[in-house]
Amino acid sequence: MFAIVSIAGQQFKVEEGQELFVHRLEAAEGDSLSFDQVLLVDNGGTVSVGTPNISAASVKATVLEHVKGDKVIVFKKKRRKGYKVKNGHRQSFSKIKVDSIVG
Repeated sequence: MFAIVSIAGQQFKVEEGQELFVHRLEAAEGDSLSFDQVLLVDNGGTVSVGTPNISAASVKATVLEHVKGDKVIVFKKKRRKGYKVKNGHRQSFSKIKVDSIVG
C-alpha cells in the first residue's frame, strides 16, 4: 500500500514504515503529525485518485529528528568588473517516519 501525499509544498510517494526527509516542519521531535492532502492511494491494486484530494484519506507520521542538509555554495561573478560574491546555504530538514496510511 502506498500513497502520494503533499507535505510542506512537495509531493512524496510514501509507504508504511518509510523514513524520509521533508522541509523543516513546525513540530517537536517525537510529535505525531497527520497529513490530509492525500492525492492518490493504491491499496493492493485498487487505486483511488483525488480531485484534487481524497477527503477520507490521511497519512500519520512521527517526527524523528531535525537535521541540516549539505552546504551549497552560491558564487556570483561578473567578468572584468572585479565583482565576486560567495555565499553558502544549508537547508533545514525534518526526518519523519510514516506510521500508517488511512484511506
